[in-house]
Amino acid sequence: MLKEIRNKMNAVLDELGWEHPDFQVERPRDRAFGHASSNIAMTLAKTLRRAPRDIAAELAEKLKDRVPGVETIGVEGPGFINFYYSASYFQAFIPRIRREKQRFQCEFSGKGKTVQVEFVSANPTGPLTIGHGRQAVLGDSIARILEWHGYDVTREYYFNDAGRQMRMLGASVYARYRRMSGDDMPIPEGGYEGEYITDIARQFHEEYGGDRTDEDLQVFIDFAAKAIFHTITASLRRLNIVHDVYYNERDLYRNGKIDAVLKELETKGHVYRKDGAVWFKAEAFGAEKDRVLVKSSGEPTYRLPDIAYHREKLLRGFDMIVDVFGSDHHATYPDVRAALEALGHDTSRIRVLLHQFVTLTRAGRKIKMSTRKAEFVTLDELIDLAGPDVVRYFYIMRSMGSHLNFDIALAQKQSDENPVFYLQYAHARMHNILVHSREKGIASYEDADLSLLKEDEIIALLEHMIEFRDVMYLCLSSLEPMHLANYLYRLATAFHKCYTVHRVVTEDIELSKARLQLIDAVKIILANGLQLLGIRTPEKM
Repeated sequence: MLKEIRNKMNAVLDELGWEHPDFQVERPRDRAFGHASSNIAMTLAKTLRRAPRDIAAELAEKLKDRVPGVETIGVEGPGFINFYYSASYFQAFIPRIRREKQRFQCEFSGKGKTVQVEFVSANPTGPLTIGHGRQAVLGDSIARILEWHGYDVTREYYFNDAGRQMRMLGASVYARYRRMSGDDMPIPEGGYEGEYITDIARQFHEEYGGDRTDEDLQVFIDFAAKAIFHTITASLRRLNIVHDVYYNERDLYRNGKIDAVLKELETKGHVYRKDGAVWFKAEAFGAEKDRVLVKSSGEPTYRLPDIAYHREKLLRGFDMIVDVFGSDHHATYPDVRAALEALGHDTSRIRVLLHQFVTLTRAGRKIKMSTRKAEFVTLDELIDLAGPDVVRYFYIMRSMGSHLNFDIALAQKQSDENPVFYLQYAHARMHNILVHSREKGIASYEDADLSLLKEDEIIALLEHMIEFRDVMYLCLSSLEPMHLANYLYRLATAFHKCYTVHRVVTEDIELSKARLQLIDAVKIILANGLQLLGIRTPEKM
């Protein structure tokens, strides 16, 4: 609806030879001002040097009979153009929803295009924390939204199985392994602690015996990485998240990709040596300052493999690459992008999404998180406390750019205060209404007279239903699942309000049939939205 009005307005502007200003088309909170409203006249007033109401009147006249379903176009206030739709316009969407089902209003704008979405990519040095969980749900929800629009999506996990942190992991497991043989070896400084390290060491001892030495460090690293990888993937599966590709950092070293990138940067004159280290001239490509790629010790910094990995992504030919990172990457990705441009690559295909961190409160106390000290709440613990559906919804009900306070007390409530319970209860109630209708003798409602659906609350519900396309378009353009989560809550609210005022199955059989078609249609949209967010649609609560 809003998109269609905007398109018609732009066509009129072209006919008049007027510029295209930055204007809004919105749904007014007060339906007395129509079903849609635009401020376009006010944005044109300065350029045209005319009164906004006069501009609005001319545009309203030009738009007359051009926007399907609009009965009246009014000019009100300082120059708002308000659009009033007919009831029949809204009623006509019910058969379409029931016919198109999960693909209602889908334009398949991504058909024939490929997208790689990289998310989680947590170092395999410990179980996933609640912070990793937010990224996991964001990435998977974004992938689902892209798939709905027709994109061929590859979900990818970059497995950081090389470098200093892996040596520290192996050394930490080795220290706990030696303790089992009576050697009170301390965890190395900067190493990893926690019960999970002891568990891995115990598993290693059971499989390999007690006579391994520090010369077998790589064996300890490989064993620990495999054990933690298994834990990570199991945690993600609990949220119905499975990656298509696991790309190993170690392969970048084995296949010479790291050396090739460094050599090419050097050949092009984009690196220099200082204090025994190799520096990239990042500042010359718009980054904040030059960055070290290889330390004086000869060990690459994490930026170098990141550059090589992203170069491989570009060479794999995806039409779009989406990186979902924590906000701690805000200083890293500009350097990676700068290096890719220095290598001659077009980085316009890469979209980087940064999410803020998560705070979990328990008994009013903030839980600190440190993978090394094991002072953290794992994703598995959170799922145990709240359930996978609640965890998924809570992670995306706020903008990814906002810090998320995860209220565990609210998450555990089985009442309307919990938004997930509220949504799933709405779906279950719709299902029960449809079942109940058959018990009341209404075997079919396919021949319903939809013109009977004209009460204000029902029209308001229908208006929310057809908003689905605009919301999905916004989700695609912003890659922000929050818009869908909030929309579904508004839709459920409109349904509950409508149902409270208007019973569905009544003594009036014809009216009942019309309302049953409405319930069937809204149930389709609610189920579609919940499934796009990876949340179950129960039939009973």
